[in-house]
Amino acid sequence: MSTQHLDLETARTIVAGARASGREQGLKPLTVVVLDPGGHIVVAEREDGASIGRVDIARGKAHGALALGMGSRSIMNRAEQQAYFVAAAGAAIGGSLVPVPGGVLIRSGEGDLLGAVGITGDTSDNDETAAVAGIEGANLVAQPD
Repeated sequence: MSTQHLDLETARTIVAGARASGREQGLKPLTVVVLDPGGHIVVAEREDGASIGRVDIARGKAHGALALGMGSRSIMNRAEQQAYFVAAAGAAIGGSLVPVPGGVLIRSGEGDLLGAVGITGDTSDNDETAAVAGIEGANLVAQPD
């Protein structure tokens, strides 16, 4: 059994890598939220120029991924197939579920769930790309779907 957990420094490394990826791609200002496996915020950063609702959106992407055990891209696909289920799941978890790409589960090399990253600010696909880059930059495994 792995004893690896998501500490503050690792979460900061993920955020720095995601933001660097966003700058390299020329993305709009990003907001990055890293949650531990229990859904608690470890780090949240909103780049200058990001709109006021972005922290809640990023948290909703990450929280939804944790709550349903799949990346938010898979939640979006499920919403297209089972809209009532995803709407009900969102209500059941207090509305903190944003079913579009950008919410990515974080796993250890052994496959243990360490938390999730939620990113918003650009297109959902670009948000997801930045999340994966941040996770992989911290030498962890990204699970976007």
